[in-house]
Amino acid sequence: MSEQKRINLMVCAGTGCVSAGSLEIKKVIETEINKRGLEKEVGIVLTGCNGLCAGGPVIAVYPEEIFYQKLKPEDIPHLVEEHFLKGRPVQRLMYKMPEKRKAIPVMSEIPFFKYQVLRVLRNKGLIDPEKIEEYIARDGYQGAAKALTEMTSEEIIKVVKDSGIRGRGGAGFPTGLKWEFASKVKSDIKFMLCNGDEGDPGAFMDRSVMEADPHSVIEGMIIGAKAIGANKGYIYVRAEYPLAVRRLQLAIDQAKEAGLLGKNILDSGFDFDLEIYQGAGAFVCGEETALMRSIEGRRGMPRPRPPFPAHKGLWDKPSVLNNVETLAGIPQIILNGAQWFRSLGTEKSPGTKVFALTGAINNVGLVEVPMGIPLRMIIYDIGAGIKGKNRTFKAVQLGGPSGGCIPESLIDTPVDYESILATGAIMGSGGMVVMDNNNCMVGMAKFFLEFTAEESCGKCPPCRIGTKIMLDILTDISEGKGNKEDIETLQDLSHDIIATSLCGLGQTAPNPVLTTIRYFRDEYESHINDRWCKAGVCRDLCSFHIIEQLCTGCGACMMACPSKAIMGEKKKPHKIIQEACIRCRTCYVTCKFNSIKILPAKFEGDPATLVEVPAGAGMRKEGGVE
Repeated sequence: MSEQKRINLMVCAGTGCVSAGSLEIKKVIETEINKRGLEKEVGIVLTGCNGLCAGGPVIAVYPEEIFYQKLKPEDIPHLVEEHFLKGRPVQRLMYKMPEKRKAIPVMSEIPFFKYQVLRVLRNKGLIDPEKIEEYIARDGYQGAAKALTEMTSEEIIKVVKDSGIRGRGGAGFPTGLKWEFASKVKSDIKFMLCNGDEGDPGAFMDRSVMEADPHSVIEGMIIGAKAIGANKGYIYVRAEYPLAVRRLQLAIDQAKEAGLLGKNILDSGFDFDLEIYQGAGAFVCGEETALMRSIEGRRGMPRPRPPFPAHKGLWDKPSVLNNVETLAGIPQIILNGAQWFRSLGTEKSPGTKVFALTGAINNVGLVEVPMGIPLRMIIYDIGAGIKGKNRTFKAVQLGGPSGGCIPESLIDTPVDYESILATGAIMGSGGMVVMDNNNCMVGMAKFFLEFTAEESCGKCPPCRIGTKIMLDILTDISEGKGNKEDIETLQDLSHDIIATSLCGLGQTAPNPVLTTIRYFRDEYESHINDRWCKAGVCRDLCSFHIIEQLCTGCGACMMACPSKAIMGEKKKPHKIIQEACIRCRTCYVTCKFNSIKILPAKFEGDPATLVEVPAGAGMRKEGGVE
């Protein structure tokens, strides 16, 4: 950030905002600033992900800390004229709480930012990730300098162990303990590895860190390499993350040029070289032994453990693999100490955790919160609640396709490893998919199992065959072909697959099925016994009906219907022709008057007899509803 400028505009250039047009916004800003002769007063910095992805493209204005969101090119001339020239911030472009008109101008007062505590994401939205000088200006590489010039390997490991940091990639294994194991193995070659594969649907934590703060990952790897005695490292990144790959490579080149990678780093006598390995997007390569085989140029398939990678890993040499978030947090632990890290979180789950908050939530984005914070606070305070009218919170899928669904009844569960595990879910790497009352839990279990069955490497029969059998059963249930024994069969199969699968993919694949049966058994029973999907998602098990007493005849559903299955005159009740209806839910989503109901597929009769109609509803007079 340039101190010479009166105003600095931090333009988000993470993948989300770039896809929403932030680079075009930057060009228009530059043009308008030049038109008004403000180029010496207004600086523009392209940053990584700002966090509030739902608002993209976003700009933070410093030093006022004013936040603008959902910008369009046509907004920029007015914004530059009013705010940057005349000093009058533009309220209509600021963040507003859902269903409230009052703008919140300052970032620190917006609940999405207000309740976060940034440690791993401490640089998000504040630096240009492509300039090493800006990272260094915010204490960058100070932790590595301390570790290399003032500490022994044993001292580094002790600080990391005392901090209690656990691997943020999913398993939650103590990081310091893993480093200690590898450090004690005698070998002429050791490897320090970073797992940036991140294959969970709806997850973008690691990608955002690699895009926004790549030097933090590199610094963490330097410290880890010194601790275990490794002189070579690899960052494993999926090729579907081109921006992350480009910025990581640029950061590696800059670090080498600055003497922070390579031979005799900082005159410490320690050598460490680092390179990127691009994966082909196989989910199973998130498992450490499969990832190592992939780097070796072989098919990414897990192998039995022991021996563990700390003894026999990449090319049969001692190796340590850590997650992106874990490594990005290490420099601050070394710089500030173990107790600083433990000042947040719980005794067994200290520190903070980064989550990708997605799904049926208003504030989709990247968040970092202290361990132990209740789920309710993340969803309703930071996430601003469920998106859309007549929608209510139903469940949250935590831990990706290998995680589990936590229902509304457990929304006050603290977010720490032990509490989340007790619900049947797992912390995972940090994917948090929020679901509302329009989600079918049988359908959600099927969706995640489809993913894991497809991504299975096929090496062990329990995972390869078992997940396919479970998927077939779930498909039958969703198509109205389920049997009463199916629920118990799914549970039995799940436990067998968990107990006998070779790696973490198979051992956790049944979690979405087990948790949806545990908390939403009634939906499975409704699908099987009543042949009814109450959410209207499973097309073979539902039908859509207009309640005459509630319909205003506005015609919105008729205009939206893709199959022309809705008939009726304006300002008179409409009707859905069941033979023409393709059960796409478009009418249900479009109707603002809650007049469309989801009933069993074979329902016959008057739907109003099954629906409680408010007194006085549908009272009409000439010209419309009274």
